[in-house]
Amino acid sequence: MKEVNQTLIKEFILQGLTNDPDLQMPLFLVFILVYIITVLGNVGIIILIKISPRLHTPMYFLLSNLSFADLCCSSIVTPTMLIAFLSQRMVISLAGCAIQMFLFVGMGSTEVFLLTMMAYDRYIAVCKPLRYSVIMNNTMCLRLVVAAYSVAFLDALIQTNCTFRLNFCGSNEITHFYCDIPPMLKISCSDTGLNEAVLMCVAGGLIVAALVIVLTSYTFIVAAILRIQSSDGRRRAISTCSTHFFCVTLLFGTLVFMYCRPRSQYSMDQDRVASVFYMLIIPMINPLIYSLRNQEVKLALRKVGGRTCVLR
Repeated sequence: MKEVNQTLIKEFILQGLTNDPDLQMPLFLVFILVYIITVLGNVGIIILIKISPRLHTPMYFLLSNLSFADLCCSSIVTPTMLIAFLSQRMVISLAGCAIQMFLFVGMGSTEVFLLTMMAYDRYIAVCKPLRYSVIMNNTMCLRLVVAAYSVAFLDALIQTNCTFRLNFCGSNEITHFYCDIPPMLKISCSDTGLNEAVLMCVAGGLIVAALVIVLTSYTFIVAAILRIQSSDGRRRAISTCSTHFFCVTLLFGTLVFMYCRPRSQYSMDQDRVASVFYMLIIPMINPLIYSLRNQEVKLALRKVGGRTCVLR
């Protein structure tokens, strides 16, 4: 009987963000607006960095990759959520669920590693400015980005493989708006102890390791800033790091809450709210933060805008 039930589950039902029919259309309109802003903001950042020679630096090379990761993270999840709002029932195949999980874990992990590398970049810029161009050369930047994608998708392969080796022979309804790991473990009829250990050790270990690198980098950065004598020098050093530090705080705080909790403290409603913030809101606000708080980006925007006006 167990084998029969296992073969019957060929697809899953995503319950979406809410079951309240009165909220379906308002939330659809809100999140389609969020997605449009996300696409325009991240594509805009990528194009601006590509066409502005003053932004052809290691920091903005990493930022353009971060924008690409943000764009992918949002695009992997948002369409299924929007369909769920309209249909009130989103069906996804077993293979589709596995592909979605693999892609969002891979791109989400890439985002974490890119932010970590950006912290290292800021450390070199503030603490070793005379050697910055030697250390953060084009080859090093390319290696860092390739390493970020490689480790991220290795993590995604491990997590996805462990999840879909489980038996799903009970309910096929996922209390979420995409195929995330914790809600998938909830509906499995197998022993998920090993999966939870892998999630805590691999995903949690990578998050903690990245967080340690970020905190260590910023410890040295703060120490270097305190040694700067002029107030103008301190202000410039702080301005180069404040935007990145704000983005890091948002992302790592959400990830620790989502994936580094014991199962006894897991709540579906809390996880859905945190996932909205992680998968939809952060990819939208990252380009806005870098556009509004970064002087070099604003100068590049003005220059491009002025060039456009002249051409007209």
